[in-house]
Amino acid sequence: MTTLLLLRACRRPNIAATYTNGYLRASTPNGTPDRRLASTEAAAASVQLANSGDLVGFWQTLSNSTPVAYMQDALIQIHDYSNLPWWSSIVLSTFLFRGVITLPLTIYQHKITARIERIALEMPALVEELKREAAMARQKFKWSDKETSIVYRRSIKKQWQNLIVRDNCHPMKTIIVLWGQIPLWIFQSVALRNLVYMLPDPTTLQAQITATEMTIGGFGWIPNLTVVDSSYILPVTLGLLNLGIIELQAMTRTRRPTRLQNIANHVFRGLSVVMVPVACTVPSALCVYWVASSTFGLAQNMLLLSPEVRRAVGIPKTQTELSQPYDQIWLKIQQKVKLAPPPADKPTTK
Repeated sequence: MTTLLLLRACRRPNIAATYTNGYLRASTPNGTPDRRLASTEAAAASVQLANSGDLVGFWQTLSNSTPVAYMQDALIQIHDYSNLPWWSSIVLSTFLFRGVITLPLTIYQHKITARIERIALEMPALVEELKREAAMARQKFKWSDKETSIVYRRSIKKQWQNLIVRDNCHPMKTIIVLWGQIPLWIFQSVALRNLVYMLPDPTTLQAQITATEMTIGGFGWIPNLTVVDSSYILPVTLGLLNLGIIELQAMTRTRRPTRLQNIANHVFRGLSVVMVPVACTVPSALCVYWVASSTFGLAQNMLLLSPEVRRAVGIPKTQTELSQPYDQIWLKIQQKVKLAPPPADKPTTK
């Protein structure tokens, strides 16, 4: 719901155009431009746009929140110190924030997943031992089948919990990346939108300067970052990158996916497609950020497939780790486009 509110709120008219038109129309009685009047008109237009439609309640609170304010200041500082155009500054800040926040969390998540896989290998021996103990206890204490089953299941659960505590790998830690990546994505998206529309206070000189710089801080086919990408190149690229991340995870999975994993893959594929028309309606500054973030995510996932990189960052080796991941990915791609024969089915034994 938070993400949907954010995406809906991002779809706003171009305030830079309103500001420019207001500046040109504002003049004194003798015909000379009045900068103070132009600034006042632009501020009034910005406030009116900000307070209209769905920009109430939660969205206003988020837009004016302290984390978003800090993010805005950080983006401005990175732009000023790097002396780069705004599109390059957005890419640089994206790689910097994700490299400092989400990359370490992703490595830690891989470590937790590897530990869970390794302790799972210890369970079969423990299960056999618990079965023997349960059978002995059933005979000794004259338990019924139901009582024996209850005690047996409790013993297995306790042993599993002991292994988790021993290796400090609670399964909930396998989603730790989401707790860092989602807030970062939301705060930076809202901060960029605020910079484009001179929010939360359009009367400040800094807000007006930043919005003006963004009108000339683009590149190539989108010189103005405050308008949408009418060529649809960035939105389509965003969709392809997100689909690439999902397909990469599917192609490198060594075990048969569960029904829940298949459903999740279809849902994320659908969201990747939905993001394309959404990206067609937001300022190009947001599209640049979203494309840069997805590019980093895809490169990060590709890099952490390498066994050498995994050993270098301390991820334990597991049985499901691919020894030649990039060769397997290339083979899967060839099979999908019919350039290689499909994998042979394993013979079934009767």
